Amino acid sequence: MARPVELLLLRNVENLGIVGDIVKVRAGFARNYLLPHALAEHPTDEKVEALKEARAKALAELAAQRKLREETIAKLEGVAIKLVRSCNDQGVLYGSITQRDIADALVAAGYAVDMRAVRLANPFRRIGSYTCTIQFEKDLRADVTIDVAADRALEMLQAQKEAEEAAAAAVEASEAEDAVEEAKGPRRGKAKAAAE
Repeated sequence: MARPVELLLLRNVENLGIVGDIVKVRAGFARNYLLPHALAEHPTDEKVEALKEARAKALAELAAQRKLREETIAKLEGVAIKLVRSCNDQGVLYGSITQRDIADALVAAGYAVDMRAVRLANPFRRIGSYTCTIQFEKDLRADVTIDVAADRALEMLQAQKEAEEAAAAAVEASEAEDAVEEAKGPRRGKAKAAAE
């Protein structure tokens, strides 16, 4: 098995480190991605010293970004977003609500939320109310309510469906009563015949 390679990051690399960090990565990741894209190089004392100023600047940017994210999370507590979509008569969406849809709706409402911060196990495929987690970091998370509404009134269709079901139930009930009466009728005839 190949040993990890130690590299000095020249730029911030998401989920790996910031500029000036010395990281250990797999040889293939270093050879195929970090080195060809000039994101890292082999560390020397001179290179580490040269990147101290860039590292301080990157740390300041990360601190500012975290502060902004903390403010956004505080604002997001208890937020409800309404999305209107086309659906069929049963409330099944013709498309689905994805992370991008939720992030776009939150940005339109004035919240600085990136699509990668929206955590969904599965896309929403039906009309209804759902809870979605917005998570920037492990300790920065908030739950928002997503109300998915139909673009047309489904109540009329639901009322028609309920009326049809009630009518069908009434027909079944009357047929059951008729069957009971028929079942009673021949027995009376047999009883009369036996008495005679």
